[in-house]
Amino acid sequence: MSSSVTIKRGWSGFADRLFPRLSGPVIAAICITIFLFGFLILPVAKVIYVAFLDPGTGAFTLQNFGDFFSSSLFRESFFNSFYASAMSVVLATIIALPLAYITTRFEFSGSTVIQSLGFIPLIMPPFVGAVAMQLLFGRNGTINLLLADYGINIPFMEGLNGVILVQSVHYFPFILINLSTSLRNIDRSMEESAQNLGAHGFRLFRRVVFPLASPGYLAGAALVFIKVFDDLGTPLLLNVNNMLAPQAYLRITSIGISDPMGYVISFILVAFSVFSLWVSFLFMRGKDYTTTQKGGGGLARRSLSPSENLLAYAIVGLILLLVLSPHIALLLLAFGTIWSFAPLPDGYTIQNFVDMFSQSGGYIMNTLIYAGAAAFLDIILGTAIAYIVLRTKLVGRQWLDYMATAALAIPGVVLGIGYLRTFNDFDVPLIGKPLASWWVIIVIALTIRRLPYALRACMAALQQISLSLEEAAESLGATKGSTIRRVVVPLMSGGILAGFVTSFATAAVELSATLMLVSSANDAPLSYGIYVFMQTPSGRGTGAALGILAVVIVALGTLTAQFIIDKERKNRSGSEAA
Repeated sequence: MSSSVTIKRGWSGFADRLFPRLSGPVIAAICITIFLFGFLILPVAKVIYVAFLDPGTGAFTLQNFGDFFSSSLFRESFFNSFYASAMSVVLATIIALPLAYITTRFEFSGSTVIQSLGFIPLIMPPFVGAVAMQLLFGRNGTINLLLADYGINIPFMEGLNGVILVQSVHYFPFILINLSTSLRNIDRSMEESAQNLGAHGFRLFRRVVFPLASPGYLAGAALVFIKVFDDLGTPLLLNVNNMLAPQAYLRITSIGISDPMGYVISFILVAFSVFSLWVSFLFMRGKDYTTTQKGGGGLARRSLSPSENLLAYAIVGLILLLVLSPHIALLLLAFGTIWSFAPLPDGYTIQNFVDMFSQSGGYIMNTLIYAGAAAFLDIILGTAIAYIVLRTKLVGRQWLDYMATAALAIPGVVLGIGYLRTFNDFDVPLIGKPLASWWVIIVIALTIRRLPYALRACMAALQQISLSLEEAAESLGATKGSTIRRVVVPLMSGGILAGFVTSFATAAVELSATLMLVSSANDAPLSYGIYVFMQTPSGRGTGAALGILAVVIVALGTLTAQFIIDKERKNRSGSEAA
């Protein structure tokens, strides 16, 4: 009898942990799991599954991969994607390393402004500035037209060179941000010890400083590699189709969703995203980067001589001129009349902006609806996941965080293909059309793609709220639901709002997934409109005006999110001081 009672109690304890009375968090966890499984795990798994199916018999096969590697076009596309990604990391490092080192190593006037300007490229999606950069650096662009008098023509934008240049200029801030942080956290005593042993100059940097900062560098480099490898919009706008992501898009849109090569390419894109993260982890595994003091003290900053100061400013000035060139070119294109075979536009006008609002009202309205709905769903999901992970003891709760964050490793084109394959035959009741061709699928794609951003903001906000505040509310008679609604959520409001703004701003310029899922021009968002306008010379001015609008949306979103975070930090510091 006693053993039976013990078994029942043991099962009861396990059941209480697994399903604690089907409370609100349990129901929320079940709903979120179903949503993530249905719109993230299942579509991606479907893509991977189809990649291994024989299109004729439906049997398991590796022949699709054999066909892929036996095709010269696909082999070339694979090599080009890998080469462009690797060279973008190299060029991005060349751009970011001097900025990071100069502004953290030396007493350099304006270093904060320089770092801020270095982050500006992130507010412009690379496909927006691709055509504008071609007008600056192309064969008949501004630079080469000025060099033509000397018989010089530099192929900045020819083929893969253009993809590498555009992507490097856009994504180098990932390396700059992470490397600058690592340099500031280096233990100064290690540098001083190396100097006492005779290490100076480049030897000190190569043997001590850079190895200690390598975790930050590798994190940024891995992000650059993945972003370039998966990007769709930039190669398409530069007419470089012999890369993996464009090939996946072209195969599915031209041949159809039954074409196995689109799925094989998608599998390779996902595999390389995961592989890149794994390699960056492998390089750091087993190595010790710890410091003996919190924060490390940073590198010992020294003053520059007048000649060194002049040289440093010259280097920084050239780099900033390069990285800000897409924004300069986009402004010229947006306000220009005709810009062709000339260093600058023939004239300037605001007509492009007038045309933008008259011809693109639908694009703008759709973007506000799609990005707004996606951001709203993201903060609901992010808040719920954060609470479940940090405030409950549900079995497997951490997997909610893992599933939501996994969206970062899934290219937009892969998610789009997965949705087309999974939901093309699923007719929406009362709508009379497949879910894959209904505009709501775009909102869902944007929600999944931007959920990790909102989730991180919500997690950070909840981690800063003391559990004692919730316990105090419950001790005064408040229910769990009332405590969440009237205590937790208001205290998280800053982080929730920051997550909403970040999700909205980045969803507004998403191209890869939306390009796959737009079924009609009436349902198209702003990013799709930019892509369409940029396809023809006559529409580039209007496309550039739309691009300016996209940049403004992202910039305002970024500044607003940063303002909210800074305000929350000041309020928290003031509360702690009081």
